Amino acid sequence: MSRSTDQSSPHPAPGHLPPHAREGSATAIPAQLYLRAFAALYDLLPLLGIWFGAGLLALLVTGGALDPHQAAHKFIVQALVLMLTATYFILSWARGGQTIGMRAWRLRVVSADGSPLPAARALLRFLIALVSLAALGAGFWWALLDPHHSTWHDRAAQSLVLRVNARPSAARHNA
Repeated sequence: MSRSTDQSSPHPAPGHLPPHAREGSATAIPAQLYLRAFAALYDLLPLLGIWFGAGLLALLVTGGALDPHQAAHKFIVQALVLMLTATYFILSWARGGQTIGMRAWRLRVVSADGSPLPAARALLRFLIALVSLAALGAGFWWALLDPHHSTWHDRAAQSLVLRVNARPSAARHNA
């Protein structure tokens, strides 16, 4: 067996971040699926507000005559919901690597080399996450089988979701 095939590195091979990486001076490890699920539940709160805003925008676009039984009006609402949801996730991942829910659980999305995730790869990550959802969550469940807890959208975007453990505060130890 050649040495190059006996690597247990996370995806992708070039410039990968080891499983017990360092982010600043805090320890970071790949986040497990249950932590991602908790973060997703937290993200429902800002998303509900965003979706409400999409409904208001749809009302404005239709001049206040939004009829959910008309295919065109239904399409407008769905398109706005999708665009605003994508904007929330893409901006959150590309600017700081965290959604509101991810902040609560100390999770961060980074490129596989540990650098911030570029917006283009954040968009790819969002689109593949939609495919994962459409496949009855198979792309998410994949994280249970992957040694680095990677989902389909992590692999496609060459990203990792890390759990960043807070450093012990000197103030806590001196109190």
